[in-house]
Amino acid sequence: MEFPQKGLPFDELKSDLAALKSDDMDWKSARAFSMVFRASEDVSRVVENALSTFVFENGLSPFAFPSLLRMETEVVAMTADLLHGGDTAAGNMTSGGTESIIMAVKAARDYAREKRPQVKEPEMIIPRSAHPAFNKAAYYLGLKTVVVPTSESSEVDLDAFGKAFNSNTIFAMGSAFSYPHGVIDPIEKMAAIADKKGVWFHVDSCVGGFILPFLERLGYRIPPFDFRVPGVWSMSADIHKYGYVSKGASTITYRNGELRKYQLFVYTDWNGGVYATPAISGARSGGPVAAAWSVMRFLGWEGYMRLAKDAMEATSLLMEGVRRIPGLHIIGDPPATTFAVGSDTLNVYALGDAMKLRGWHIDSQHMPPTLHFTVSPMHLKIVDPFLNDLAGAVKEVSLLKQEDISGEAAIYGMIGSLPDRAQAKEMITQYFNDLYRAK
Repeated sequence: MEFPQKGLPFDELKSDLAALKSDDMDWKSARAFSMVFRASEDVSRVVENALSTFVFENGLSPFAFPSLLRMETEVVAMTADLLHGGDTAAGNMTSGGTESIIMAVKAARDYAREKRPQVKEPEMIIPRSAHPAFNKAAYYLGLKTVVVPTSESSEVDLDAFGKAFNSNTIFAMGSAFSYPHGVIDPIEKMAAIADKKGVWFHVDSCVGGFILPFLERLGYRIPPFDFRVPGVWSMSADIHKYGYVSKGASTITYRNGELRKYQLFVYTDWNGGVYATPAISGARSGGPVAAAWSVMRFLGWEGYMRLAKDAMEATSLLMEGVRRIPGLHIIGDPPATTFAVGSDTLNVYALGDAMKLRGWHIDSQHMPPTLHFTVSPMHLKIVDPFLNDLAGAVKEVSLLKQEDISGEAAIYGMIGSLPDRAQAKEMITQYFNDLYRAK
């Protein structure tokens, strides 16, 4: 594709954008269970106003745009309050959960470099259910990853977790809740083990951080997972998930400012001046910062609890309906608004493809094969039509022969069947390398 010689009129560009978007998944009608978290039209208006007001402002300089500095520090303070961080907690906003996680691992690594200089080959311990962002952080930052096994219901093997610590361990973590199956790790027990070893313990609450506190206040049984737990040093929580803000808004919070300082990057020998950034990004869009600040103040505890109630009601109805369909089951006992559906008799990938033909977007997972559901308040209105379509798709898939299976089901089946995992990685690497090319 060549760079255009002449510009296009605005109306033509607007039409082109609408045409491109027509092939995207239909999230506005609540027919998708991932990628987009939507609350309501009034919240969307708050987000859109904040984005347009700060669309060009740059968070790189807190001196040029003190408004962004104030909003970011207040967003982090409100998040710390939500997670029981108290007056000592400190942190920053980031572009997403992956950046928040990378910053936590970076801070732990630099803390260990100063406090434990004898460690030359640092290691981090994560359950198999941990988000791959931790593997990415280890890859970028030069840490060895020690993966602890979990059961098929995504419950971490606590005995294996304790035995994984050694003199090189500088970081360990648990999820509240895990993305694949919505299970909350036994944070209290894991943090106690790490604390006894003097190791940095992180809670990944990217998905759960902005809904678990509200479910707890509504009376749902949520085990302790935040800074109330001794031994928790840092937490990641995305505002662009159950905080209902546009993408590009997450937080990384530390128990105190002394720990947060290891996250910072400062360079004083550049002829362009002093260069200091709190996270990976240099230039940062002011829009997500303003949107997070606006929505949190617009909804408050009352608004978020109302949305949490709707999301939880939708989740309960969906899980009850799934359990009534022969051949399907829920993985584990998820306590909140994320769950996974498996089957001992059906090809769940083929089931996902059948639902896609009916206009529903459901992500596939493996180890074990499941379909993923993250439920938002907007899903309360589609429970009955979804369950009706799911029951019909189950009957359809139960009649399929192996040679009739194609699409995503065939791709996942092939990846899962490869005994050489390096070969599987190379296949996906080549696929993505080819995918991101102009057609």
